[in-house]
Amino acid sequence: MSARNVVVIGTQWGDEGKGKIVDWLTDRAQGVVRFQGGHNAGHTLVIGGKKTVLHLIPSGILRGNVDCFIGNGVVVSPQALVAEMDELEAAGVHGVVARLAISEACPLILPYHTALDHAREAAKGEKKIGTTGRGIGPAYEDKVARRAIRLQDLFKPVRFAEKLRELLEFHNFVLENYYHQPKVEFQKVLDETLALAPRFTPLIADVPRALYHANRAGKNLLFEGAQGALLDIDHGTYPYVTSSSTTSGGAATGVGIAPKELDSVIGVVKAYTTRVGNGPLPTEFDEPLATEIRKLGNEFGATTGRPRRCGWFDGVVVRYAARVNGLTDLAVTKLDVLDTIDRIGLCTGYQADGGVYEEFPGDLGVLDRAIPRYEWYDGWKASTAAARTLADLPTEARRYLDRIEQLVETPITYVSVGTRRDQIIGVEGAVPVRPAGVA
Repeated sequence: MSARNVVVIGTQWGDEGKGKIVDWLTDRAQGVVRFQGGHNAGHTLVIGGKKTVLHLIPSGILRGNVDCFIGNGVVVSPQALVAEMDELEAAGVHGVVARLAISEACPLILPYHTALDHAREAAKGEKKIGTTGRGIGPAYEDKVARRAIRLQDLFKPVRFAEKLRELLEFHNFVLENYYHQPKVEFQKVLDETLALAPRFTPLIADVPRALYHANRAGKNLLFEGAQGALLDIDHGTYPYVTSSSTTSGGAATGVGIAPKELDSVIGVVKAYTTRVGNGPLPTEFDEPLATEIRKLGNEFGATTGRPRRCGWFDGVVVRYAARVNGLTDLAVTKLDVLDTIDRIGLCTGYQADGGVYEEFPGDLGVLDRAIPRYEWYDGWKASTAAARTLADLPTEARRYLDRIEQLVETPITYVSVGTRRDQIIGVEGAVPVRPAGVA
């Protein structure tokens, strides 16, 4: 397979290891593009034994010859982005400003969005969504309501102040009178946000035009999603979802590139299932297995540190994600986490309401009542960490992967067996992007 523009998305509820796969693929790319989400994302990379967690900046920033773009589909916290840039520079990642371009159409996340996020979750009590509390949802609400303050407004202080005053009048009324929370101070937000404007001056770019010209020049581009397909605002387990389009279609709208220019879609999936926050997870483990897998896989949120809920691989979920995203390839991560497990389950369908569901149900209430139907596989009880080809894997591990491939109806072209950059098996014959310089 040969492709130049590749979309990398998560096929579960996020945290699948997209950042690592993108980082590995950037060896053949000249640009990495982030198309949705905010600093609620957490892409963890381990390179040379050093751990780096990225929240807003695309994973390609860790390679010195790769340009990075943040598209209009991303909501940007100015404070969070500046802090992330400073952390990268302090860690020895050079040329961050020179290689990073941000769309001036990005909506801003400001302190009142965070205040609203926390207030809403607190008011919902046990029915809360389980957000990261970073203000992502309220920022997208302002965008859809056509009242968002965008990055371009930072460079027009009078316009910025006028829009901020109007928005705070509205949001503070809700905070004080409905949620009974303190209001957000206008002058403090104004001064602190405008003070950051000079940091963004060299970053502003017409991202759609830049990508158009990069495409015309024959450059290889990787489009990096945040969260996962089951958290998509339209196609996920609503209302327990994020507020943006996490599926492959969001790559086109989130950066302004024509859909026909996207050549392939790689879906990243764990060898088991996790999700953070509330919402259905049909294959969720009971104790003590939940704690054991969480410990083996270090299943704690990269952004918040929250423990992730864990379960067996859900073939119904991933097959649905493959269909919605038009997956051309599957990258299976964290196979090594199952190395010590005696018996491994793989969900092929659900029983609910007297019937059997082998496809993802349209009525998501079914998921709350679903009893998974499992196939069981013998564990391989051997380390896979040193495997560099499929032939190096134990027979039982190969059998498990073959069944996933069959069930999801998508070829597995990558298998990750550890946290390091070199612990990825590329299946022979699968070349996701053409070598650099080949148009």
